[in-house]
Amino acid sequence: MRLLLLFTFLTAPMFGCGKRTITVTSNPSGALVWVNEREMGRTPLTFDFTYYGEYDVRIEEEGSEPIMTSRWAKAPVWDLPVVDVVVETFSDQESNIAWHFDLIERNDDPELLLRRARGARHSVIGEDVE
Repeated sequence: MRLLLLFTFLTAPMFGCGKRTITVTSNPSGALVWVNEREMGRTPLTFDFTYYGEYDVRIEEEGSEPIMTSRWAKAPVWDLPVVDVVVETFSDQESNIAWHFDLIERNDDPELLLRRARGARHSVIGEDVE
């Protein structure tokens, strides 16, 4: 058993690591994507990533409401610590995380903006909304 573990740790760097990618799509397509404040490109797009975890995402498209949110890149079972060393020694695995965003058409109606402002003022200082 010790010999197998020693072999695994010594030979792991000789084999290829699994590829990790995130694919971002949107409806409509062509939206500009930022991940962790770094511009990545327009949808649909695929990019490599190194670490699993939470990412800040911003999506913008002319005529649509911008989206500012966070998304998780969760590790598959075969890419968890300890298991990944053994799996990557004997095969190349690929992990592709998919994020999809539906954009909403921007509503620039000034009357709607005024109603929202009055509602906000009412909730802050308790004035009656006209």
